[in-house]
Amino acid sequence: MATCDAVSAPSASYSTAQVVFNRRIADRTHRIRLECPGIAAVARPGQFAMLRIPDRNDPLLARPLAVYETFSDKSTSVPGGLQRSRSFVDFIYLVHGKFTTALQHLTTGSEIAIWGPLGNGFGMIPAVEHLVLVAGGIGQTALLSLGRERLGPATRVTLCWGARTAAMFGDVDDFRDAGIDVHLATLDGSTGLRGTVVDLLDSLLPEAANRSGRSGAIHIACCGPEPMMAAVSRWTAGRELGCHVSLEAPMACGVGICFTCVAKIRDAGQTSGWDYRRTCVEGPVFEAGSIVWER
Repeated sequence: MATCDAVSAPSASYSTAQVVFNRRIADRTHRIRLECPGIAAVARPGQFAMLRIPDRNDPLLARPLAVYETFSDKSTSVPGGLQRSRSFVDFIYLVHGKFTTALQHLTTGSEIAIWGPLGNGFGMIPAVEHLVLVAGGIGQTALLSLGRERLGPATRVTLCWGARTAAMFGDVDDFRDAGIDVHLATLDGSTGLRGTVVDLLDSLLPEAANRSGRSGAIHIACCGPEPMMAAVSRWTAGRELGCHVSLEAPMACGVGICFTCVAKIRDAGQTSGWDYRRTCVEGPVFEAGSIVWER
């Protein structure tokens, strides 16, 4: 049975993994599980992998997908514990474009080229009393493992997830089953709060507007469309809350060679000077206030 070995960014190379399942979980949204011990055993919250369908020239390049969760058993939905080696890794993807259109048709036993885990994840987030995960679209893919890791007696975890309509939410119970407090918002009002995820933050965290020195008790981790992340960044800055975001930049190599995924990042301690940073190597997770958001 084909498996894959994890590789570091400087020496990234193709390996193959076998598809365990590949199923639709929401509108144009699929979940694929791969047998890939090398990645599953070491992936950290916020990291990603590059995937490519073998023997295809269109599309030629691999695509990045965030690591959603890792497992010890291919048939269970319960993540593997420390006592068992993790061998399976899940990714969630939206069918949009040639790669994901082709990916949705892979069946059990198919092989796929993959390398990773890549990038810097959410490891820099400090310990806080309340970690708030903010997702837009399928941005939840980068956040589940972080919520599982941080949830405990000293930290509560809340998910605020916004989408256009209720049909866009897939496998929400993964968060609920982990003990995470889940709140949804839809633009059309079909479920949860009618409005944006920022409206949801306003309704759930009214105390955050009071700058009473308690802002350090709350931290935001965010992933989704860039305009949404920019809005969340402004929302947290106005309340003096810490916020880290996972950028979803297009990538060609995933290892810092091609410079197609650069983002404008301010130098530490500066408000105006910035330089390009590679999302695949220096990111994808950055402190929200360091990003020069495009208007």
